[in-house]
Amino acid sequence: MNTYVKYHPIGFIHSPFETIENMPIQPGGARGIPGSIELFAEYQPALQDLNGFSHIYLLYHFHQVSGVSLAPTPFLDSKPHGVFATRAPSRPNPIGISIVKLISIRENILRIENVDILDGTPLLDIKPYIPDFDSIEEVRIGWLKNSAQNVKNHRSDQRFK
Repeated sequence: MNTYVKYHPIGFIHSPFETIENMPIQPGGARGIPGSIELFAEYQPALQDLNGFSHIYLLYHFHQVSGVSLAPTPFLDSKPHGVFATRAPSRPNPIGISIVKLISIRENILRIENVDILDGTPLLDIKPYIPDFDSIEEVRIGWLKNSAQNVKNHRSDQRFK
């Protein structure tokens, strides 16, 4: 079966990060870093009632990643892991996801914080973060159990460009 999927950006994410080097690797390492979303004007009606949420999911396209690695060496380890056991950007479908804090909405501009995303990244979708839906208490974090706490101090490099 040959299925073709096509997505179009709904806007762009703006951040202080013009290059991949030294960028936070997850929102947990980007606390307080400001950014914004410039939503295309035709999608402004879709923002109705979003201002009642403190946090939102951003789904976006890793536009600066070239190539796919099915077993990348992620930032928080020194050995390869299956790409589906990582958050590495070199994926079969280069889609990223981040939870950010929603500060304000003015027309088609959203001010956000905790931004770990490259400036100019194409935005694919926005969804509200809802703890009762999204928070899970009993979890396992696999190979990251000894290094996840390092995310706050770890920064990006060239390995996925």
